[in-house]
Amino acid sequence: MSEPLKFSVDGKIRGPGEAFLPLPDDGLLRGDGVFEVVRVYAGRPFAIDLHLDRMERSAAAIELPLDRALLRMDVEALLASLDHPDCMLRLVQTRAGRRIVSSEKLPVHTPSIALATVTYSPTVILNGVKSLSYAANMQVTRMAKAAGAAEALFIRPDQVVLEAPTSSIFWATPAGHLRTPALEAGVLDSITRRKIVERMEVEEGEFPLDDLLVAPEAFLASTTREVQPISKIDDHEFDQVPGALTEAAAAAFATALEEALR
Repeated sequence: MSEPLKFSVDGKIRGPGEAFLPLPDDGLLRGDGVFEVVRVYAGRPFAIDLHLDRMERSAAAIELPLDRALLRMDVEALLASLDHPDCMLRLVQTRAGRRIVSSEKLPVHTPSIALATVTYSPTVILNGVKSLSYAANMQVTRMAKAAGAAEALFIRPDQVVLEAPTSSIFWATPAGHLRTPALEAGVLDSITRRKIVERMEVEEGEFPLDDLLVAPEAFLASTTREVQPISKIDDHEFDQVPGALTEAAAAAFATALEEALR
């Protein structure tokens, strides 16, 4: 996780080491809460309304009260206090009703990335929910790094491809079609994924790992990565890094970004 630059807690702006949460709070003690991560370009948050929409859906799914208007005001006040135009914002709502917005430095991503597959059974009751219960995601990343990769790739026990812990995955078929797991497979409705699907022809479905491992190219998509080519999954190395469809997806997302920030 990036080092926080500044916090807003219940609307009060604090620096690192100055922000505290009263206990008890099941958001901390039990991971009972929701969050979003928003990228800020030149001081402007990208797709903030879509992120707040998803945060509301996540909160509703776990019966967590969330005041969207107050959270939006916290975001705007924190942004107004910052002197760095490019960063990411982490929005958190805890079970005790605490609203937290933190500004953080953008992580540095490599030009391409290697993944290691990890078998994972989605918790159906939390499908589509960005909850604070993120220990499993953090652990599989550590497992992937121990295996010599940079990140994990979730695979269902029936060998259906899901997603990376914080990213969606896309790949090209040998015939040149772009594919990504369908939301119904148990993956998050990623904002970046949505922007690419809206602007390109993408086949969505439940695809086996073998389908991915014959692909000539593949990439991850997320808020901080945007579009990042995949160089390797387990022992399989991709021929095209980046490939034509990866570059097309990056261009499609760049167009979406330009339109939103215009």
